Amino acid sequence: MSIKENVVKKSKRANEAAKDLANLGSEIKNEALLAMADALLDRKDYILEENEKDMEYGRENDLPESLLDRLLLTEDRIEKMANGLREVAQFDDPIGEMMEMKKRPNGLKIGKVKVPLGVIGIIYEARPNVTVDAAGLCLKAGNTVVLRGSSSAINSNKAIVKVIAKAAYQAGLPEGSIELIESTERKAVQEMFKLNDYLDVLIPRGGAGLINAVVNNSTVPVIETGVGNCHTYVDSEADLDMATEITINAKTQRTGVCNAMETLLVHQDVAEEFLPQMVDELQQRDTTVKGDDRVQEIVDDVQAASEEDWATEFLDYILAIKVVDSFDAAVEHIDEYSTKHSEAIITENYTKAHKFTDIIDAAAVYVNASTRFTDGGQFGLGAEIGISTQKLHARGPMGVNELTTTKFIVFGEGQVRE
Repeated sequence: MSIKENVVKKSKRANEAAKDLANLGSEIKNEALLAMADALLDRKDYILEENEKDMEYGRENDLPESLLDRLLLTEDRIEKMANGLREVAQFDDPIGEMMEMKKRPNGLKIGKVKVPLGVIGIIYEARPNVTVDAAGLCLKAGNTVVLRGSSSAINSNKAIVKVIAKAAYQAGLPEGSIELIESTERKAVQEMFKLNDYLDVLIPRGGAGLINAVVNNSTVPVIETGVGNCHTYVDSEADLDMATEITINAKTQRTGVCNAMETLLVHQDVAEEFLPQMVDELQQRDTTVKGDDRVQEIVDDVQAASEEDWATEFLDYILAIKVVDSFDAAVEHIDEYSTKHSEAIITENYTKAHKFTDIIDAAAVYVNASTRFTDGGQFGLGAEIGISTQKLHARGPMGVNELTTTKFIVFGEGQVRE
C-alpha cells in the first residue's frame, strides 16, 4: 500500500467513526478516558521499552539535550499522562450545551449548541505525551483524531496508540476514533494537507518550520499553534528579588518548551543593581547569556547579542538580555519581536501593569508571574492540544471547549417565511 493510500485509509476510518462518536453520551466517553489512563499504567513497561529505542536513536544522532528531554518518557511522566486523562474525564461535556436561546417576534426559538469539530489531524514533533493529550481532549469533545508524530518518537507513539486505542474501543468508542499515521516520510504529512474530504481541521504542534509548512501548504483549515519567543520586562519599579525568581523560573525551569522566556528586558534605572546578580544566577545554572552593548558594559563574560538573537526561540539554556530606556521602549521591542505567545512585566506600579496588559498583543499577558504558566493544566483546562497564537476560533491554551464549534437549532410551530 502506498503512503497516500495508507493516509487516506486511516483518515477515512476516522471520518466514518466521527459520525458515531459525535452522538455518544458522556458516560461512554468518560469510561473510555479512564480505561485509557489505566492502560497506560498497566502497560508502562512496554511503553518505556519502546521509548528507550527512540532515546537511543536520538543519542546516536546527536539530538540536543533539550529535544532528548522532550522525547524522554519516565514512570512519573506516564503517570502524569494518565492523570491528565482522568482530569479530562471529570470535565463537563461541552457537546450538546445550549449556549443561548432567543425567541423571535414570529415565534421561532433560535438557539446555538456546541458540537464537535469532527476529525482533527494533529501533526507534531518529538513529545510523545502529545499523543495522549491530543487523543484525550479530542475524544472528550466528540472528535476523532488522526495523529502524525515525528520520526524521532515513532516507537513511543506506536506503543502509546496501540495501548490507548485498544482500551478506548473496548470501552465502547467506535474503531477508528484514534488513528496514527506510522509513515515517517514527509509525503505522509503532505497528503494530510489535501484531505478536505476526510479531515475537518489540522493542528500543527512544534517548531516554526513545521508550523509554517502546515499553514502555507494545507487546504484543510488550520488552527495555528505558535512559536514562543517570550519576553519578561523588569520595570524600574520592580521588586528585584521577585524579578530574579521569576527570571530563573521562566528561563531554566524547563528550557525546551514554547512558554519558556527567551529575552529579558531590563529598565536602565535598575540594570546596574539587577544584572550582575541576575547574570551570575543564570550562569550558575549553565545558561549562556547574550547581551546588548549596555549589558556588556555592566557585566563581564557576556556574549554579544545579535539582531537574530532577539527573534530566536532558543529552546535551550540561552538567554538574550537588553537594557531599555523606558516602559515604552520595552513595549516597542516586544511588539517588534514577539510571536504573540506569552509576555510578562515585573512591576509594583499598578498603572504600568494595567497599561501593559491592555496594549501587549499576545495569547497570555502576565503581571509579576512566570511565562511558564501558559499551559492547559496550569490554566485549569486539563491537558492541552496546543497554545494557539492566532485570533480566529481559539487563542491561548486549547482545551476541550476550544475543540468544538456550534450550530443553530431552530424550533418552530409551522412558521413559513413571507
